Amino acid sequence: MNIYFCGMIGSGKTTLGRAVARRLGLPSLDLDEEMDTALGYSFHRLVEESGWLAFRELEYSICKRFSRQTDSVMCLGGGTVRYEWNLDVLRGTGLLILLEVSEAELARRVRAADRPRVNPGTTIEEDISLIWSREGNKYREAADVVYRAEGKSIEEEVEDLLALIRDHRGAGPGGRERNGREARS
Repeated sequence: MNIYFCGMIGSGKTTLGRAVARRLGLPSLDLDEEMDTALGYSFHRLVEESGWLAFRELEYSICKRFSRQTDSVMCLGGGTVRYEWNLDVLRGTGLLILLEVSEAELARRVRAADRPRVNPGTTIEEDISLIWSREGNKYREAADVVYRAEGKSIEEEVEDLLALIRDHRGAGPGGRERNGREARS
């Protein structure tokens, strides 16, 4: 079974995804890194030079490749699950875990990152707030499991996530998350 980590920029997808993959002994792939490799340069440049549509087209082709993987951990981009076409190819190919983090914590984590804004002319705080207020429901609807990824050490979060993955594998329809929310299968 594949495991996909999704969430907003700064939610910990790559950090936690890689750590979970190591613990499970599975290969780990990161959409942003795969994009940079395919381009031969940073995807930030792609957005600057060709816009978000070119970015989303490349993202979709990588999602199609990810969906053909088996027994891998994949870290999606910050906006990947906001687009139905990406979900169409990923659904049914693995467990989708949403890492939720407060807007203030997201902004703190990415403040130094030079990332293209989805909403040009905004601060990182404004950009995150606009995206979450408009699109937060898409993240939650896409997820099989929602995990609050802040307030604990990385090691504690990895242990929590491993337990959620084990629970989900054995729960079947109507399973429960460890935090009490219903997990969707």
